[in-house]
Amino acid sequence: MELTIKKCSKCGATVEVLRDCTCKNCGLNCCGEEMQTIKPNTVDASVEKHKPQVAKIGNYVEVSVNHVMENAHYIEWIALASDGIVGKKFFKAGEVAKAIFPYVKGSKVYGYCNLHGLWETEIE
Repeated sequence: MELTIKKCSKCGATVEVLRDCTCKNCGLNCCGEEMQTIKPNTVDASVEKHKPQVAKIGNYVEVSVNHVMENAHYIEWIALASDGIVGKKFFKAGEVAKAIFPYVKGSKVYGYCNLHGLWETEIE
């Protein structure tokens, strides 16, 4: 299962799409424009780290993002998505971006930075 996130290019509103529209000339709109699907990044190319790190602990995975957690720049949430399961933990500035989910081989974990968008790691 893939997590589908759309964002408004004007106001920055984000939504998680459970089932997208399949009609012609139709879609989710905000501020008078169609919202754009955010494609997750999978490679950290900068000093600032965004890609979720996964540690398997028994039947669980600990997912963390080694990232600043300041008011203006932080990880908003971490999620796990697999067949039939979507789990998400939200964060505030000052908190540690870490979550524990059930281990599901082949699932994907996501981290969302308020400035740099969506990041993805596949669980092996």
